Amino acid sequence: MTERTDIDVDALRARLVDHRDELLAHAGATEEARKPVVVDQASVGRLSRMDAMQGHALAVETGRRRDIELKRVEAALKRVDEGEYGYCVACGVDIPSKRLELDPAVPTCIDCASVTEEHH
Repeated sequence: MTERTDIDVDALRARLVDHRDELLAHAGATEEARKPVVVDQASVGRLSRMDAMQGHALAVETGRRRDIELKRVEAALKRVDEGEYGYCVACGVDIPSKRLELDPAVPTCIDCASVTEEHH
């Protein structure tokens, strides 16, 4: 288990589990919207087709972002289980407790996150 005493790992783990469950529930609820759009061009106007295609693209992108967030949450839960939670995965320093409270899935300290953002 994480040796840090300045964070409530159990409470943060519970938040991560709740967030993971929400993401999974939402993924199931929006599965239909991510299916390919099939529109009968003879019975539907051009704007309706465009709306359907745009709605599909939005659902696909939302699903992609949800999958990324789900991977972040799963990785954080794995760090909890392995006793590595609360430490930067890049440099190993303590991630500030306020940063973890804001985003329990955050994998890096602010310095390493800034370096990563500069390279993108």
